[in-house]
Amino acid sequence: MLKYNWIIYAIGFLAQGFFSARILSQWYKSEKAKALVSPLSYWIFSLAGSYLMFVYGWCRDDFSIILGQLISYYIYIWNLNVKGLWHKLNILIRIILVATPVAALVMVFNDAASFLDSFLKNDNIPLGLVIFGSFGQVVFTLRFVYQLLYSHKKKESALPIGFWLISLLGSGIIITYGIIRKDPVLILGQSFGFVVYVRNVVIGTRANKRETKV
Repeated sequence: MLKYNWIIYAIGFLAQGFFSARILSQWYKSEKAKALVSPLSYWIFSLAGSYLMFVYGWCRDDFSIILGQLISYYIYIWNLNVKGLWHKLNILIRIILVATPVAALVMVFNDAASFLDSFLKNDNIPLGLVIFGSFGQVVFTLRFVYQLLYSHKKKESALPIGFWLISLLGSGIIITYGIIRKDPVLILGQSFGFVVYVRNVVIGTRANKRETKV
């Protein structure tokens, strides 16, 4: 069992590694440009990390993690499509990436009672905590809904300052949830991101001030 747990944690930390890589990539390029940018690497790392995090949440019987990944997963694909990369991928890879979450949902709906018992009625996670964690994941993921609407209006993939403000709120809730759950993957992953989100708000604010002066 201990060996199995380490494998699960390894998947989670690898997912967070991809999420950290996307943050570092975006942060570095934004610092260099002195403005908020939306690099292709951000969305590549996002999709890879989300795929693994979905697996991690499933293995941990953690409904809130799964919910968070399902909301944002296809937005990552949308951004990759806008960036011109999605249709360059092998069609088999695209099918697997698109179908995996759908297949998991089909499995869930085919055995809804078991799903409720293992996720929403998990003795290891009180329902109130599941709701709190799910709320954090929803808030955190709403940043991508905001990003999608903003980018669609601008007709380009962008990461505006509002995206980072929502990130701060959602991340704070998830860190609290992770501390209560004693989940090192959530705590370490979100704590690092929290610092970068603050920095991006600063970069975005300064860039907006420069544009206003011009």
